[in-house]
Amino acid sequence: MEKLMRNLILAFAALVLAACQSAPEPPQSAVVEPVLDPATIPSQPALDPASVPPGSAIMDQSVTITPPAKGVPTKYAAFSGNWAGRLEGTYEGKLAVQSVSSNGKVTVTYAWGILGDNNPGEAAGAGKIVGTTLKLGRLPNGADVSFMMMPDGTLAGTYTLAGQTYTGLFIRQ
Repeated sequence: MEKLMRNLILAFAALVLAACQSAPEPPQSAVVEPVLDPATIPSQPALDPASVPPGSAIMDQSVTITPPAKGVPTKYAAFSGNWAGRLEGTYEGKLAVQSVSSNGKVTVTYAWGILGDNNPGEAAGAGKIVGTTLKLGRLPNGADVSFMMMPDGTLAGTYTLAGQTYTGLFIRQ
């Protein structure tokens, strides 16, 4: 009887453990793969916010770009300007690299459209360029965003929020 009871307890414990386990997440590639051909991202002129479809990324029209000073290394100066792209080919994002210093520090504004269950928004902040990657400070919504300068002059963007990572290609506007 004792042996039967022990086996029942072990079987119950195994069942509970199996129920508590979640399915493993599929491995994600560490390589940022642009998912959008730059030719498919149209130039986005300034639009009246009333004419922009709901859920779009809207950059405040008062955001200005200060050209990099002469002492700013070319590899940092290349990030300066307005950029637009789509994460996963669907979700709009806009980046304004407003100033770049000679040590790689930047001031930025980033705007995002609807992304998963996250509503559109905009955040001003700072970031740092290290090598070919610009990493923004954490956004108010908790997202971590970075951009890698590609050899063709586009930016491969990575946006991570609540355990989900979205990637896409951004082009200069």
